[in-house]
Amino acid sequence: MTGKVPSFSPGSTVSSALPGYVALCLALQVYRLVSAQFTVTGPDHPVIASLGGEAVLPCHLSPRMSAENMEVRWFRSQFSLAVHLYRDGQDQYGEQMLEYQGRTELLRDHITNGSVSLRIRDIRPSDNGQYKCFFQSGVSYEDALLELHVAGLGSAPAISVEGHQDGGIRVVCRSAGWYPKPEAQWRDLQGQLLPSASENISPEASGLFQTEIAIVLTEESKQRVSCCVRNPRLNQERESEISIAELFLPRVNPWMVALGVILSLLAVLIGLASYCFCWQHRAKAAHRAEREKLQGELKWRRALLNAVDVTLDPDTANPKLVLSEDRKRVRNGDKRQDLPDNPERFDHYPCVLDAEGFTGGRRYWEVEVGDKTGWELGVCRESVSRKGWFIATPGNGYWAVWLRDGGYKACTYPRTPLPVSVRPSWVGIFLDYDAGEVSFYNVTDRSHLFTFTDTFSGTLRPYFYPGVNTWGTNAAPLIICPVPAQAGGNLGP
Repeated sequence: MTGKVPSFSPGSTVSSALPGYVALCLALQVYRLVSAQFTVTGPDHPVIASLGGEAVLPCHLSPRMSAENMEVRWFRSQFSLAVHLYRDGQDQYGEQMLEYQGRTELLRDHITNGSVSLRIRDIRPSDNGQYKCFFQSGVSYEDALLELHVAGLGSAPAISVEGHQDGGIRVVCRSAGWYPKPEAQWRDLQGQLLPSASENISPEASGLFQTEIAIVLTEESKQRVSCCVRNPRLNQERESEISIAELFLPRVNPWMVALGVILSLLAVLIGLASYCFCWQHRAKAAHRAEREKLQGELKWRRALLNAVDVTLDPDTANPKLVLSEDRKRVRNGDKRQDLPDNPERFDHYPCVLDAEGFTGGRRYWEVEVGDKTGWELGVCRESVSRKGWFIATPGNGYWAVWLRDGGYKACTYPRTPLPVSVRPSWVGIFLDYDAGEVSFYNVTDRSHLFTFTDTFSGTLRPYFYPGVNTWGTNAAPLIICPVPAQAGGNLGP
């Protein structure tokens, strides 16, 4: 048998592949156009803001186009932790970090031209650093990186003379409240730098910096010197000067030696007297604290006699909250549920109320908070607004205490820090409607935390805020605990 080898024409191969190649190029071109619909641009230099003031971070689209129907998100290191979020034509506060709540505002005057700015009020040291401005429209998204530099001028330098050293006089200059880390130096009248005997620039608990710089002045040195503390970010400084008269410089004088001995003995006697006074004062303070603790425990035990059964009202619960079937537990969920937006429901903050209200009498209930790192508990008027942003204060109809950022505070205005020596795992709330009091107790050590005094009217309802899920321990629920009639409350482990 004979066969014929088929022949292939190069021209026919190219012509058959050409339509597929053209289709691929068109698809790549369409993808490139879709993925490059716009770019996001921010300032090409850091934005500088003063402590306690406000900062405006601008951001805009190029080419100009409306961003009204886009998602605009400002965040820092993590996309999910929003500094501010705009979506579906309005601000969304459910994903906003706690430290920015009530401090941000999206400026939308020019949003139809693709230009928005984020205003941050009450600038703090922790606001310093990088921010990302993120725009998304459909499948297209872009972002820009911005830098916020926080700066603050500290106090005027305070200069003091602190005795003799190395044959001269030791002079110390102190100043506080600077950000970022300042520069400190001594100068003479001609502006020449003078060597320092010691220098210490350290951070304060607030995140600001304090400085202490010393110099030793002798008879040969300039007797009029100035202390200058400078903020390198603002290129501004504060300065103070001092003049040391020659008669204050050390000389060998027997009368001065005798005076020094007398002053030293006097200092020892004063020190002993101060020690005795402090010891007596501490003993009285300890006795007073023990008496206050016993009084607080007695009030708590009386409150137990008014225990009531509290059940959560699902019609008031924010859509992000998850309630147990028996309505005794509540936690912040991972996503917003599809629930009817009835007038009773909180739509902004993850809050929920008790199913019943109180119009008189005495009521006591306990809530297990466990190891949660954030929560808020108390009572509120039934008539409070459930929609939008609010501040929980007695003036707005809320009497509550919270744990936030590691600190316990009563929700007065301004907030009142609570001295807590033992971390509460259970919190007791006692409402004496007729006396106008709402008291909070640490059931773990049976101590009194705080009491609000006010005049009540209308219906009051127990109020629960399980906190925002910023880390694992805060995802645990708040649990309404039964109060045993004989056990005297949940005494804890």
